Amino acid sequence: MRLHSPSMSELHAFVTAARLGSFTQAAEALCVTQGAVSRAISRLEAHFGQPLMRRNAHGLTLTDTGRKLYDGAQEPLRAIETLSAGLRAQDRRLQLTLSSVPTLASAWLMPRLPDFHQRHPEIQLSFAPYRRDEDFSGATPDASTLGGGRDQWPGWQADYVIGREMVVICHPARLAARRSQGMWDTPVGLLGEPLLYHGNGVENWTQWFSAVGAPRERLKLASGFDQVSLLVRAVMADMGIAVLQRCLVRDDLLAGRVAAPFPGLQARIARGYHLCAPPQRRDHSALACFRTWLLDTAGADPDVAAARG
Repeated sequence: MRLHSPSMSELHAFVTAARLGSFTQAAEALCVTQGAVSRAISRLEAHFGQPLMRRNAHGLTLTDTGRKLYDGAQEPLRAIETLSAGLRAQDRRLQLTLSSVPTLASAWLMPRLPDFHQRHPEIQLSFAPYRRDEDFSGATPDASTLGGGRDQWPGWQADYVIGREMVVICHPARLAARRSQGMWDTPVGLLGEPLLYHGNGVENWTQWFSAVGAPRERLKLASGFDQVSLLVRAVMADMGIAVLQRCLVRDDLLAGRVAAPFPGLQARIARGYHLCAPPQRRDHSALACFRTWLLDTAGADPDVAAARG
């Protein structure tokens, strides 16, 4: 039997370009080049022997034939994608690919993963590169730990894990010197110090001072850093003091590499680390096992347990 239908890749290119009104946006959505989209649509037009869309100053416009193809192909393509994703999920039910904020992964998650592997040796866990603007448009990851507020990801499954509990850290020698000078009896004394900050957490100092009831009129930030690891290193080099999620610096505190001037002050921010997954991954059995383990593990963390109590 002679087949009259074109290839799936050509149909995907055409439908995506028609839906977005742009070859460039279609290429980004399909993770291919703009040239690949253009060539696919050219092949499709050659297959049908007539133009399907035209470019103009306002984007793309469909011909009458193009409109018929677009209207008729959308739903079947969507159904095939849903079926394919389900079949792949069944095939990958014991494989799980994650991505994670690098600092959280190295400081908190990785030391705890041996426990997960011991409990679930049948699950093959791997990590994909972290993307701050993850949208799950690719085949991987299945889930990602992202930093932000829960309402930041409408439509996704977003479970708070850890990271709302903040602590001020400084060099141990700076703490000893300030205490010997009779300073830092209250958080107000910190306002005279160089306040270091993370580029994505500029508001953390303001929230910390508010949480501990200290005035913020003289709050003035010093140096900013785009990586938490660099910020912690700056504190170790005694460049100033910083406020960070306690889970990221607990090992440094225990080892004495940094010190906490006010360890007993409870300060929490609205942001935190969440395990995020798109709706199509909710029935992924390996992800369900990892999610249960991760939330149980985080729930046993001293800071999270204290906040819930």
